[in-house]
Amino acid sequence: MDKKILWGVVFLILNLSLVKAEGDAFGILSDDTKGELMEMRKREKDTSGIRKGWTFGALPSVSYDADLGFQYGALANIYYFGDGSTYPEYLHSFYIEASYTTKRYGVFRLFYDSKYLIPNHRLTIDASYLPDAMCDFYGFNGYQTVFNDVWRNSKKYSAEEGYRSRAYYKFKRDLFRFSADIQGKLSGNFYWNAGIGVLGYGCNSVDIKMLNKGKKETKKLPEIDVLYDKYVQWGLLDENEKNGGWHPYVHAGLTYDSRDKQQNPNKGIYADVFLTYNAAFGAQKAFNNMKVNADFRHYVPIYKDWISFAYRIGVQLTTYGKSPFYLNTYMNNLYIQRVLYEGPGGGNSVRGVLRNRVLANGFGFANLEFRLKACKFKIRKEHFYIGFNPFLDMGMVLQPYKLDKNEVVKSIKENDPDFNLDELGDYLNFDKKSIYRPHLSAGIGLKIAMNENFILSVDWAVPFDTQDGASKTNFYVKIGYMF
Repeated sequence: MDKKILWGVVFLILNLSLVKAEGDAFGILSDDTKGELMEMRKREKDTSGIRKGWTFGALPSVSYDADLGFQYGALANIYYFGDGSTYPEYLHSFYIEASYTTKRYGVFRLFYDSKYLIPNHRLTIDASYLPDAMCDFYGFNGYQTVFNDVWRNSKKYSAEEGYRSRAYYKFKRDLFRFSADIQGKLSGNFYWNAGIGVLGYGCNSVDIKMLNKGKKETKKLPEIDVLYDKYVQWGLLDENEKNGGWHPYVHAGLTYDSRDKQQNPNKGIYADVFLTYNAAFGAQKAFNNMKVNADFRHYVPIYKDWISFAYRIGVQLTTYGKSPFYLNTYMNNLYIQRVLYEGPGGGNSVRGVLRNRVLANGFGFANLEFRLKACKFKIRKEHFYIGFNPFLDMGMVLQPYKLDKNEVVKSIKENDPDFNLDELGDYLNFDKKSIYRPHLSAGIGLKIAMNENFILSVDWAVPFDTQDGASKTNFYVKIGYMF
């Protein structure tokens, strides 16, 4: 991950000097025409600090990971501000990202957002394909599943010390997502929301042979059963959910929004509550379910638009039916802006804590951060600022999986008779008090923003507890503030 950060910073510096809103065609014009255009530009020179017309930000995506291979690709965000009367709010936004690695990890995404295509309504459309050869899987109920860093940390431990595989807490997950969401105004700052979509998951054990392809013998991952395989073998993962499935969904809810702007608001409140019904068919019909989400965000100005305090509190609960494990890692949203929203743990929810560490039927989370702008400047017509945001994050289980020790032991005896039951404590902690203990982390972020909307975010975070991976520093490179 450190290499990805390094590449990102290098290419950011290169791109800040190259970003342009429009191309110059002066090379093929006469001197008189050039003069006329220059005069027009002088007369139209922006003196109000607003942005008009089209603008874009683009970054290449290049990195290397020992398990995922060489990553290559690019991302771009295109904005249209019209005559500038709505700035910093855009009329239309198009986001495009395509990146892939030689070991089959990628992001392929098209996203559109507008409050003006349909008058008085906000429309967002997202189409994404997200293959992940090494997706995190740490078991159920947060701290009720024991995390053993020695089993996966090849940099600190040897096989003699207990190292098993870098892939031990991983599984293979491919996700296809399509969504179309609309928001309309009710009265004042109140809005209604509705949307449809489909989530298609393909899940399986890690493809060790694919990851080992082309590696030296000393660098190859051992072909062993990973934790995902254990959960399947022990019956903790249902036969009809272990390989994923397709789930069309509909959702609807209410929103209150008094923010002064969408990206990095200086003041205001955003709150929503909504229901999501996930359908399932055939052998998976038992996984029809209903989830409820509630989210509250408050933005408090401290000094003009230079310093503010922001916090968010949210919950996701299963109110009806049974939800498969892969849907329990997904955090529902009324309209999608980030590539992926996942439950507590990782760069989209509780930064620093292991991704998907808090896997349960229902969870809660909170984020608190100070947002400071260090400086503002212009490059050509584009307005930039550099900011920092120290933060504190938290997540916790609210609706746990039922893990009965007697039933688990019985299942292991039937399906994995060679397993030494004296070692079960290395996998599961049956003390129910541990389930509801919060997962905490803290860190600081760097933000480089163009025209208040295209925001490159680099966050560094560390969890408080070794059970959340405190032995490892976590960096996240994303677009936009987390909330």
